[in-house]
Formats: sequence, C-alpha cells, structure tokens
Amino acid sequence: MAAVIYSLALVVLLAVHLSYFGKVACDDSALGGSFIFGDSLVDAGNNNYLPTLSKANIKPNGIDFKASGGNPTGRYTNGRTIGDIVGEELGQPNYAQPFLSPNTTGKALLYGVNYASGGGGVMNATGRIFVNRLGMDVQIDYFNITRKQIDKLLGASQARDYIMKKSIFSVTVGANDFLNNYLLPVLSIGARISETPDAFIDDMLGHFRDQLTRLYKLDARKFVIGNVGPIGCIPYQKTINQLNENECVELANKLAIQYNGRLKDLVAQLNENLPGATFVVANVYDMVLELITNYDKYGFTTATRACCGNGGQFAGIIPCGPTSSLCKDRSKHVFWDPYHPSEAANLILAKKLLDGDKKYISPMNLRQLRDL
Repeated sequence: MAAVIYSLALVVLLAVHLSYFGKVACDDSALGGSFIFGDSLVDAGNNNYLPTLSKANIKPNGIDFKASGGNPTGRYTNGRTIGDIVGEELGQPNYAQPFLSPNTTGKALLYGVNYASGGGGVMNATGRIFVNRLGMDVQIDYFNITRKQIDKLLGASQARDYIMKKSIFSVTVGANDFLNNYLLPVLSIGARISETPDAFIDDMLGHFRDQLTRLYKLDARKFVIGNVGPIGCIPYQKTINQLNENECVELANKLAIQYNGRLKDLVAQLNENLPGATFVVANVYDMVLELITNYDKYGFTTATRACCGNGGQFAGIIPCGPTSSLCKDRSKHVFWDPYHPSEAANLILAKKLLDGDKKYISPMNLRQLRDL
C-alpha cells in the first residue's frame, strides 16, 4: 500500500512539475527569461562571490531595496537596477538571480540569470585594477552552463523555444573599457601611447561582435544593447578633473560618442547577418545626458553630487560605504555614488527603455521586443 501511495505521489509531483514549466514556457503575457550581461550598472550581486576590490555588499548600498529589507545585496545603487525594474515591468515575478549565487538553480533559471559584474568589460584586461571581475567572455561561458541546465529542465526542443522566443538578452557594457582601461591613469599610459582611440575602439568592437555572435549561436535572438553613457559627466570624473558643476570631461565623452556611432553600425550589421535575431540599441548616452542637463524638470535637485560618497566638491572620489556622507533625500539625486545612478534615476531610464520612442531605443522599445 505504501508503495502505491509513494508512486501516486511521484505521479502528482511530476504532473505539477510539467504543468509549472509548461506554463512558464508558454504564457504569452509575460517575459520568459531575462538574461543580463554587463558591468556594475546591472550587477545584482555576482561580485559578492569574488575576491575583488569592486564590491557593493556594504551599507548603505541597497538601503531602499525592499526585497532585502534595505540590506545590501551587491547592487551598486540604493535600490533597484534598471535590469530589476525592466524585468518587473515586463511581467517577471522574480528578479534574475546572480549566476554565482548558490540559489541560482532549478526553476529559478527560467526567470533569467544575471551574469553582470562590477568592473567587467568587453576586453579581458578591463578592470584588472580590481583584481577579480567577470568580463564578457567569462559571462558568456557562464551562460553556456545555464543553457545546458535549461535543456535538462525543459527538454532540448522546449528549451530552445523558450530561449529564442520568450527570453530577452540585455547587455550593458563598455564604460569600464574606457574608464578602467584606456583612460585609467598610469596603468593605461602604455596602451594609449601604442594604440589610437580608433584602434582601441576597433579592437573593442571586434571582440564585442564575436561575443554577441556567440550568444546568438547559443540560441539568443532578442537582444537589447546599451551604448556607453556620458562617462565624462559622472561625479568621479568631474571631481578628479576639478570641473565646475555644468562641465563634463571632454575626452571621456568624445570617446563614448565615437564608440556609440560605431556600435550602431555593428548592430545594423548583426541585424542583417544573423537570421531571426533582433538587436535593439538603448541610447543610454542621450537618456542620461538629458537627465543630467534637465535634472530639475525630473524632480531632482542635483545631477553632479553623489548622494553617498566622499571627497571633493561632488563627493566623487571614495565609493559609498559606512563612513560616507549620505544625502537626506535619495530621490532628489541623479547619482547614488560617484559612478552609478540612484534608483529614482533608474526608474526614469527604465521607463524610456520600456515605452520610449526611437530617439532613446531603436528600432523598437522593450515592450515591443518582448511581444515579437
């Protein structure tokens, strides 16, 4: 009798398992998996599991992140990242978990996985100042592992459909390749002497093309690629270059603009040459510059001073930590720390990605990409 009951229990469990995964894979009203690649702008905690100098797992980081009760999670902001907000808005019940977290296993994989890493870049040398970080090549190696796990969860055929038709791959990378590679004081002088900006950007885009093609070969089809923001306008750059409030570092922004123009061409080529793929470009540069230039229009009181940080006129030298000065109203600051936007800024940027026009996201916005 016990054996019969046990067998019936197994049948019921199997039926629940299949119906659950069938629902996840076939529900057309919501995003399937959100697979997030990139740097600290979208890292959800991978660097917590690395011996690295780039970490955000200390207070007051995460002070407004409700899911953790205000405790730090490894996100480089006071609350949610753009990736978190977009996932919520597109109908995901759970945030994409960091790949390196021990909880990122089983059905959690079907909501998506976050591979992003503070300090990471397109080039493997980028971020070496932090000792450890996950560059794009390693992040894609990790997705390859996830890809095989999803095959085991759903079966090869359904897994392929789930990845190709239901999932979005977002890539937010490139800023560190300039800030913590080509423009890095002292360490990068040799590279800048031996390589012109054109040659460096050539090299970078050649690597990026290979990386995106690799993801395509692993069945990724819906891509959103963020360009590089106005990195010359972040509090860190303004502080170390002793600029006035309304000034930005010209060289850094010039490099970003040059790279972004070439990235647009690369994405057009990929759309043409990779059958069935849709690559969407998120114009992060213009979105963030608009926020910085017209911050008062969006309800902010400053777009130059970090809410959490220390050093110089804009609190832009020492990253956010327990001894940092902390602003009173975090929703009034465009920048949370010397490098990263506040949750209030991320909410505005995410809204433009979700529902914006072609000035900010092209050829379609993220709701349209999800529904393809």
